[in-house]
Amino acid sequence: MEILRTEHLTKIYGKDDNEVIAVNNINLSVARGEFVAIVGSSGSGKSTLLHLLGGVDRPTSGRVLIENKDIYQMDSDGLAVFRRRQVGLIYQFYNLIPVLNVEENMTLPCELDGRKPDAELVRELAVTLGLEKRMRHLPNELSGGQQQRVAIGRALITRPAILLADEPTGNLDSRASDEIMTLLEEANRRYKQTIIMITHNAELAKRADRVLVIEDGRISGGQGVEQ
Repeated sequence: MEILRTEHLTKIYGKDDNEVIAVNNINLSVARGEFVAIVGSSGSGKSTLLHLLGGVDRPTSGRVLIENKDIYQMDSDGLAVFRRRQVGLIYQFYNLIPVLNVEENMTLPCELDGRKPDAELVRELAVTLGLEKRMRHLPNELSGGQQQRVAIGRALITRPAILLADEPTGNLDSRASDEIMTLLEEANRRYKQTIIMITHNAELAKRADRVLVIEDGRISGGQGVEQ
């Protein structure tokens, strides 16, 4: 069953001689529970694409539908609420709040939404992520790999429709990178979590269900892509 679809998705920056087509007429379908990796070099448009899929940046033209809802038909407030509830984001640089401990960082999306965190899910994620003994620690008391685990927990705490990972291992050594990929695979299996990950690392990308390649704003390879 399809959970995400783009239709002629395009993002253009600048005008005339300064025009840059960052995302060029992409038609993409992602099934519920699928783990998709998008591989591309710097400047290929992969980060821009991810931001469009997550409602972080508005397209120049085209549509993004998540669970058949055209997210860019919403106003800014509605889109912000939808993004907070339905889109989990993991970045290369963990973006944790330094004065909040692990549990507070993980449950922040619930707090911002005025909802009480699911205590059982918090406990389950803490165990799954290997953070059960670190829940009262501040970010500066954690390793890079542990901080990224917190970011994964924060992304999963709302049980989002999709999880978007932007170079989630890009700031980690090989051992920590492998651990983070294993955790993403576990989230995909245990929670049937739909994941779209962008990376420049082709070997890590092979661990996903499907690998797509983006170049010059166009995406190719794999089922579910229309040219």
